[in-house]
Amino acid sequence: MKKSIIALFAVMVLIVAGCGNKNTSVNDAAPAPTSAEPVNIKVALLIPPMTDILDIVKPLLKEEGVDMEVVVLSDNVQPNEALANKEVDANFFQHVPYMKQFNDSKGAHLVAVQPVYNAIYGGYSKRYKNIADLPEGATLVMANDPSNIGRSLVMFEAAGLIKLKEGVGIQATQADITENPKNFKFKEVDLLMLSRMLDDADLVAMTPAYAKPLGLTPTKDALITESEDSEFAITLVAREDNKDSEAIQKLAKAISGPEVKKFLEDNYADIALPAFK
Repeated sequence: MKKSIIALFAVMVLIVAGCGNKNTSVNDAAPAPTSAEPVNIKVALLIPPMTDILDIVKPLLKEEGVDMEVVVLSDNVQPNEALANKEVDANFFQHVPYMKQFNDSKGAHLVAVQPVYNAIYGGYSKRYKNIADLPEGATLVMANDPSNIGRSLVMFEAAGLIKLKEGVGIQATQADITENPKNFKFKEVDLLMLSRMLDDADLVAMTPAYAKPLGLTPTKDALITESEDSEFAITLVAREDNKDSEAIQKLAKAISGPEVKKFLEDNYADIALPAFK
């Protein structure tokens, strides 16, 4: 009888010990989860309203586990070079034709991720109130990159100032001008110099991002404007190798969200139209 009791007790001890070991191994294999570290990204840009928009987007991304560093650069070449060289993860300052021109000239692989707003392109003058008042030999100024040269010339043609070779479109250069009845002179300058040229030139073609700091808006002050064209929407741009990353896609979603749309409608309705629904 004693032997049976001792044997039963030994079996129970082994069972309890086995259960204890099992619980220990489960606990060892599944430690309490810890919060994930935020992902860090850098986005290059130039001036308002781009900077204003990213100020809105930054806390939205923070909630999604993405820390965004905004890198403000001083000219319209640095943001693309920094992106191509992987010094930043995205940029937000340009339209797609400008991006394509950079890719072609540098052998880069930048890609459009999300259009954000259409900036109304216009021609401004401090000297004249009507486009018909431009005198013989007037100086017309435009940005010196190929995409904005073509864009400006197309706008000048639409206003009846010149005629271009048929079919050239936004690929136009000054060599494609076939008729210039008032012998206008054309000057090409760096994008960031456009606003400074208003004092010296008769007409300056520029986006509202450069006109607004001067107190000018296309709807009230431009002598001419181009027709709305989504091809020139200011766009979030990344690289081919990171465009589908979770952080870039979260940025694309935030930058085209209701908060940004409301901001544009409330603050920039006269110069910038949302390029997303």
